[in-house]
Amino acid sequence: MATSKCTRLTGDLSRRFLASVDTVLFDCDGVLWRGDEAVPGAAELVTGLRKSGKRVFYLTNNSTKTRAMYADKLGRLGFGAEPGEVFGTAYCTARYLRDVARLRGKVYLIGGTALSQELEAAGIPHVGSGPEPVTGGEPDVRAVVVGFDEHFSYMKLTRSLQYLQDPDCLFIATNTDTRLPLEGGRSIPGTGCLVRAVETAAHRKAQVIGKPNSFLYDCVVSECGLDPERTVMVGDRLDTDIQMGSTCRIRTLLTLTGFSSLEDAKSYQESGNLSMVPDFYVDSVADLLPALSSADQ
Repeated sequence: MATSKCTRLTGDLSRRFLASVDTVLFDCDGVLWRGDEAVPGAAELVTGLRKSGKRVFYLTNNSTKTRAMYADKLGRLGFGAEPGEVFGTAYCTARYLRDVARLRGKVYLIGGTALSQELEAAGIPHVGSGPEPVTGGEPDVRAVVVGFDEHFSYMKLTRSLQYLQDPDCLFIATNTDTRLPLEGGRSIPGTGCLVRAVETAAHRKAQVIGKPNSFLYDCVVSECGLDPERTVMVGDRLDTDIQMGSTCRIRTLLTLTGFSSLEDAKSYQESGNLSMVPDFYVDSVADLLPALSSADQ
């Protein structure tokens, strides 16, 4: 279905769009929920998509939850999900280190409990998680991983620099989002703030696992398979969700319940930066409910 970029989905166009899609990749924060409050109508939409035979997966840059934790939250908010449908940066970082980098050695972790649990599940030894200050260097550290860490400190920054002065030590970031959205329009500093601090100290750039890079999408493809031509990425951030979709050459849908605005998208379109411009947009994912209902009749 050929349309111009940044087209509002409504009416018959919404129905034709849904008919052309088999797989829906959802970002979570700002798309399906804000903080601990579900976006009105979002759970009904996901339920309806499943009933109509479409596959749903969840791709999130948030590293503060394991796959199982995310499945639990999805269940509590009425979406329903199996852990195997969730592709978060905690899980995908562990998978990258095990299956792609084939790490032989320890990880120095700037990150929380979920990231630690996913590394442990992948059989990757690690040190550094938690609030306690690091009093001495660890032998055999071959990678520094930076995720969201509420206990980030000058001591952790110093220790990461010690390891990263070795050019053979991998430097991995779960994501570079600068803010985490909360309910009520509030936000808190995101992982990107911590990554920038370590990059500045180490004079190195981190390899980023999360969106807009393609590794989360690659994990879905390798584990579950999908047809790119019949897949859409639904997100609220132009610089992560939409840009990843563009990179992976799948269609993109911006919802305006989160971070980016329609004005942002139009600005990128006018400047010619089309990788940050969605194919379609809606005010909320719930706007697709009428088209889904009419398609089922």
